[in-house]
Amino acid sequence: MRVLIVCGAGASSTFVAQRLRRAAAARGVELTPVPSSAAAAPDLIRASDLVIAGAHLGGEVALLGAAAAAADVPFVVLADAAREDGDELLDTTLAALAATGLGRTS
Repeated sequence: MRVLIVCGAGASSTFVAQRLRRAAAARGVELTPVPSSAAAAPDLIRASDLVIAGAHLGGEVALLGAAAAAADVPFVVLADAAREDGDELLDTTLAALAATGLGRTS
């Protein structure tokens, strides 16, 4: 599963991707977190199984959500606290994927 993680410039998404990768490895879940800036994200959405964006993106969240919907890719907006906790982030990711039939919940 390819999970696109979007932030403003791409720096914080790298840290979020690392947290998600570590939590997934600890639970034996195979997924590939892909960090991205908001500017680069639209070109990466179609190749993703899920798009996660930080709520801090403000108005860009709606644009990313629309692009994800147009590509039929699930879209999740994370609160700041969820970006800090790898396990919570993985739970959110798995729930979003399970809701679409793409992920496993165990």
